[in-house]
Amino acid sequence: MQLISMDTAPGAADSMNNTTPTTTLGSCHHDCPDTCMWEVSVVDGTAVRLRGSSDHPTTRGELCPKVNRLLDRIYHPTRLTTPVRRSGPKGNGNFLPISWDEALDEITAQLTRRSPASVLQFSFDGTQGVVQKGLVADRFFDLFGASDIDRHLCGVTSWLGAADVSGVPFGIDPEDLALSNHIILWGTNTLLTNRHLWPVIETARRRGAQVVTIDPLRTATARRSDDHFQLRPGSDVALVGGLIHVLERDGLLDGAWLTEHTSGWDDLRASVVGLTPERTAQITGITAERIVGLAHDHATRRPAAVRVLVGPEHRARGRDIMRAIATLPAVSGAWRDRGGGLARSTQAYFEEALAYPTDRPTRRRFNMADLGSVLNDPRLDPPIETLFVHNSNPAVICPDQEGVLTGLRRTDLFTVVVEQFMTDTARYADIVLPATSQLEHLDLGIAWGHLYLSLNRPAIEPVGDCLPNSEIFRRLGRRMGLQDPILELSDEEHIRRLLDSGHPWLAGIDFDRLQRNGWVRLAVPVGHRPNIDTSPATPDGRLHLAPLNPEPPAAPAAYPLMLFSPKQHSRFLNTNYGAFPEHHPLRGRPTVMLHPDDARDRRLANTDQAAVWNERGKLTVEVEVTDEVPPGSVAIPFGWWHGATLEERSVNVLTNPTVPDDAQGSAAFGDTFVEVASATSLGPRSAG
Repeated sequence: MQLISMDTAPGAADSMNNTTPTTTLGSCHHDCPDTCMWEVSVVDGTAVRLRGSSDHPTTRGELCPKVNRLLDRIYHPTRLTTPVRRSGPKGNGNFLPISWDEALDEITAQLTRRSPASVLQFSFDGTQGVVQKGLVADRFFDLFGASDIDRHLCGVTSWLGAADVSGVPFGIDPEDLALSNHIILWGTNTLLTNRHLWPVIETARRRGAQVVTIDPLRTATARRSDDHFQLRPGSDVALVGGLIHVLERDGLLDGAWLTEHTSGWDDLRASVVGLTPERTAQITGITAERIVGLAHDHATRRPAAVRVLVGPEHRARGRDIMRAIATLPAVSGAWRDRGGGLARSTQAYFEEALAYPTDRPTRRRFNMADLGSVLNDPRLDPPIETLFVHNSNPAVICPDQEGVLTGLRRTDLFTVVVEQFMTDTARYADIVLPATSQLEHLDLGIAWGHLYLSLNRPAIEPVGDCLPNSEIFRRLGRRMGLQDPILELSDEEHIRRLLDSGHPWLAGIDFDRLQRNGWVRLAVPVGHRPNIDTSPATPDGRLHLAPLNPEPPAAPAAYPLMLFSPKQHSRFLNTNYGAFPEHHPLRGRPTVMLHPDDARDRRLANTDQAAVWNERGKLTVEVEVTDEVPPGSVAIPFGWWHGATLEERSVNVLTNPTVPDDAQGSAAFGDTFVEVASATSLGPRSAG
């Protein structure tokens, strides 16, 4: 079948003259704040055009560059359209087609002869649709008793830090940023990773708002902002403390607000006494004058808002950073104004409103960032003997990449992967099951960048023998004799149950309304002010303040450069697109971004081949000299598949897999340190 892009496919125009296309509303499934609404035009059963819905309040007719070419993927010649079984050594990518009956029989035989706890379910946000993401899969593995993973690779640390201040961390409606007069974009590259929020920010700007970005990287967003504070990596807590010091010193705080709405102010104030502008400047690299100016602007240009998502969280002290950022509007009283406060993920609203299952049993659990050690730990009782992956590509997204690959190569590990393409993870599978795309199944879409529910309706029949995730686990449950009415519910019935919670934020919203309209805003009152119109969800109903520890991490002598692994160009933010050249940036390969000072010290120039290494691994990549990274730092983009580098590895071969002591929260990706040298002059023993 030929490739078809967002424009009408070659030859389809004549067909469209004779056949009236049908249009189906759906919503994007990607792990992205925007959850765009789209329209799919279909002629004779083939999707011929995909475009953003012009009626949707945030999509506004525009999809991002990667999704504009989604139809290429639906009909791509390398798409998996039938179950396959490995026919050679793990990792070589050789597979033979088999029937669904053969695949399900083999999986059933493998599962039933193993201890349930020796089976590990691994999934993440390959789709954010509630049903296909894991509603049926989770029920299957709950009934079977498999081990599970805590999906803490991203977002949980941000949630925990904000929750330390306000209990359940509800943020303001991002659309209310249009009313703000001072917007801090803290560690978030809005133009690239949240592009549909940018028009809201520009609306505020036209009204006179000042937009500033706080980020160690000079991102596209930083370049488009009114000011950019390029702080030293990991010094966010110190900057928050310095701002609070100035607010208190200069009489810019409201004592009545602090008394009535917060607890812990005295301890917090004591912790920032020493963070004078001069001391804060020493830690952050931002001048004292600019720190004072930022504090005064944020206090006086009201409403004032801080926009943060997950960028700053990926550190050992990530929870402290996210708590500090959430502390700033709690101290300043910015929550009082509509358009003021903390604008963070809106996912908490959907989790509160929808009727998610609450009767789930407790299973043995591991932090997903620990996958490499979990697969290779013989002390586990029982050890992991089966890995079942869906909605994820752990060989690319997890830290400790060598450990993950070592585990996937185990000859005694039976691995099943549900996928659309032969990913770096699927290459190590014993069985790969073909999954439908978003155009081929029904699902309920939630968002973490706005408050709109969406119904994704299938526009075309499944390509080949592909099945929805939900149907795969329904069939597997029947094969294994699992008796449970939840496993037999259709996708529509699951969506109806999710919407039938009785929560006031779902008032007037049901499946039939979504079927008619495609999308609908949660019934959160327009202009709702979290922590004002409703009290914080803390035991005393106050915002909790706590002392700040401002010291950033120090680089080890052997590896003096801090490594960033930012999202790639907007044509492929996710690993979903890492293997498709049509989505790649112009260079077509990952590069290492190096500050001119660090490049000069290492006698490196643009397009040189450089080795980047630490105790965990090494990558050989092309040099890109730029002041977009600060001195003492380098950046290699996240999302590329293994084949893009000489070593056939991606940036996570270098990243820090350390997770918090309580295993709650993200891995410390950001606390990764490396050295860089010319690939031609580096001795082999120097690369660890």
